[in-house]
Amino acid sequence: MFRVKCVSAMEKVFPSREPSGEGVPELYTALNGESISFQIACFWDGYSREWGKVEVKSAQGISVRVRAVQLVPCAYPCHRQADSDYLTTEPGLYPDRLEEIRSQGFPMIPGQWRSLWVDIQAEESVKAGIYPIEISAGIEGCMQCVKTQVEILGAELPELDIPHTEWFHCDCLANYYGVEVFSEKHWRIVENFIRTAVRRGCNMILTPIFTPPLDTAQGGERRTVQLVDVWVTEDGYRFGYERFERWVAMCRSCGVKYFEMSHLFSQWGATAAPKIMGYENGGLRRLFGWETPAVGEEYASFLRKFLVSFTEELRKLGIEKCSYFHISDEPSLEQLESYQAARALVKDCLQDFPIIDALSNYDFYERGIVEEPICSNDHIGPFLENPPQKLWTYYCTAQWKDVSNRFIVQPGYRTRVLGVQMYKYQIAGFLQWGYNFYNSQYSLYPVNPYLITDADGAFPSGDAFLVYPGENGVPEESIRLMLMEEAMNDLRAMRYLERLDGRESALECLGESENGELTFDRYPRNLTYLMQVRERVNKKLKELI
Repeated sequence: MFRVKCVSAMEKVFPSREPSGEGVPELYTALNGESISFQIACFWDGYSREWGKVEVKSAQGISVRVRAVQLVPCAYPCHRQADSDYLTTEPGLYPDRLEEIRSQGFPMIPGQWRSLWVDIQAEESVKAGIYPIEISAGIEGCMQCVKTQVEILGAELPELDIPHTEWFHCDCLANYYGVEVFSEKHWRIVENFIRTAVRRGCNMILTPIFTPPLDTAQGGERRTVQLVDVWVTEDGYRFGYERFERWVAMCRSCGVKYFEMSHLFSQWGATAAPKIMGYENGGLRRLFGWETPAVGEEYASFLRKFLVSFTEELRKLGIEKCSYFHISDEPSLEQLESYQAARALVKDCLQDFPIIDALSNYDFYERGIVEEPICSNDHIGPFLENPPQKLWTYYCTAQWKDVSNRFIVQPGYRTRVLGVQMYKYQIAGFLQWGYNFYNSQYSLYPVNPYLITDADGAFPSGDAFLVYPGENGVPEESIRLMLMEEAMNDLRAMRYLERLDGRESALECLGESENGELTFDRYPRNLTYLMQVRERVNKKLKELI
């Protein structure tokens, strides 16, 4: 016997347990261009693996995509400390990777629950109305049909109007696919991964003007991915921007709105220069690196000349209003002085550009060292009490308790809730460090993300990447990527409602009177709440458009 059951996109279907089916509406509502996701959980009571087929019936202009949810290894699912809101804390195989249905069908595994992932999207030309959808799955003689409806509201979901970046790691793609950095094959792969990121709600891309000094062991180095050419001449330094200009053109063609320049100093305190390669006497060599003091005269002289030249290049390309700079990632309070010295070194050169950095201590903002901080969502309280004009948030491996995150073994609502949190607290941007980090911690060696999802035992599975490196240089998406898209869609819809009906109208949709105050560490822990929020938002939008 083959059984099917409609399941929320926020419920993760484990092989050994029947999913609850909580939070599944009778009618889905969406704006034009918005992707709506749900799952069809499947249980095969046979005794041998079979290949199931899928049949879809939908109206013209309503796109329905069905993929198989595959289990992935989670050897380090969470830290030794974990709150009660994890689906499991045991190592195992858990659902995450979304695989296109193969020519032979999808695998029906005896005695296990698995799921099919369904995305519904209406073309811009589709008129407002309710459209039926039928999806049949199974084998001949044992096909089961799931029927649902989607109501298209007749207006397009506006673009996200604040930056959202998931750090892009060009070196990891070159390593995994075995191609030379910035070869034609590498450019094609990079473009495929950027297009997927943009399609799922990322509108800012980490741009490797020099090899990003991120997750690199002190004294070690990552594979060179440097867009800017440097020549050492008798008259000083000369710079070339051919690759950088190609990068900008490619990103623009993919829909990227913001450019996030790689960090100008080493991670965790800005004590050294990043790795910078340059041509001298006819050869290519490392000009700066861990051995170069961050504010020593040698690097200071180089950096000033480079930034004068580079900011002129940004103006030439017309992207000076959408370009952001970094000093150093995640400086601690003990590193405040070194960070401050590095910031002072470039302040005059970058006075017309926003400087953003991930940090958690309010002192950096209070002392005027950082004007546009990116605070971790578990240390954001002091920033909210006296907020900067623009306050971003981020999370990574350290934000494991109570707050939103994207570990594979966390429930889906814990990932999606970020959108409504960002709306309520008027957050100006979101950053996460791992769109496609396929290295061990500190980048000591590359890993195969199909086998290792935790940077080889360093970070909870899922922290390091949102996409898998699929065949032919095309990424495979994950459940978590789709949930992040839904989080940003919630934010976009609420900001749209605010423009039409005021902020109070949008805030009412959070339902705080019945659910309690929504904060970054307190929110309803169930599969229904966020569906109800969007239903309220969409109901008001329907009345206004």
